[in-house]
Order: sequence, then structure tokens, then C-alpha cells
Amino acid sequence: MKSILAAAVSGFIFALGLGISGMMNPEKVIGFLDITGVWDPSLALVMGGAVAINLVLFPLILKRAKPVCEAKYEIPTNKTIDRKLVIGSVIFGIGWGIAGICPGPAIANLAILNLEIGLFVASMFVGMILFARFSHKLN
Repeated sequence: MKSILAAAVSGFIFALGLGISGMMNPEKVIGFLDITGVWDPSLALVMGGAVAINLVLFPLILKRAKPVCEAKYEIPTNKTIDRKLVIGSVIFGIGWGIAGICPGPAIANLAILNLEIGLFVASMFVGMILFARFSHKLN
């Protein structure tokens, strides 16, 4: 129960940060990607702030014997750049560029009951299901 509550609080804080920074607005993201038009650098500032905070806090957090709400740390060890990673990254980037939104902000945006966002999230879940079903063919 403790880990579920921690996940819910973390998700709420993440959504709040997305909302305050304006990153739930697809126009902000598209403005960042439009380097030939009216470029909006705010996404770079948000990402830079997140990276800076993680560079400082992540090593400090890992000095603890275990996480606060879990039995152990779950840190990925796979460092392989394979076909699945590259194809998935390309598809993600193309979708992000076209829609101006990625999964985190899309799920947070469900709260506004926007049909376009609902269709995006539904399509995202269909894509996840298709990947789970057919990913073995990418090897």
C-alpha cells in the first residue's frame, strides 16, 4: 500500500509540474521543435532543470541502502542499443513531433476530457498492445 501511495503522490507531483511548466500544451512542444519558425526554448529549460536536479540528487539517493517505499532499487542494467530500441525511439520521436505530446502529459491531460487527447491515449495503448503481440518479429 505504501508503494502505491508513493506512486500516486509522485504521479500527481509530475502532472502538477507538467501543468505549471506548460508542457501539457502540445503547442509548447511543437514550438520547441519548430526551429525555423517562432522557436520556444521553454522545453529545453524544463529538460535542463530536470537533468540538473537528477545529476545532483540521483547519486545521493543511491547512497541509501534501499528506497523508502520498496525493498530494493530497480535500475536497468541493459546497455545494448538494438533494433527494438532504435525503431521504438524513431516511432516515439515521430509521434511526439506530429502530436506535440508524449505519454506522460497525454495521461495527465485526460483530466480535461479532450476528445483528441483521449484518441491519442487510446492509440498509444493500441500501439503498446500491438508491440507486446508482435515485438518478437523485430529480433
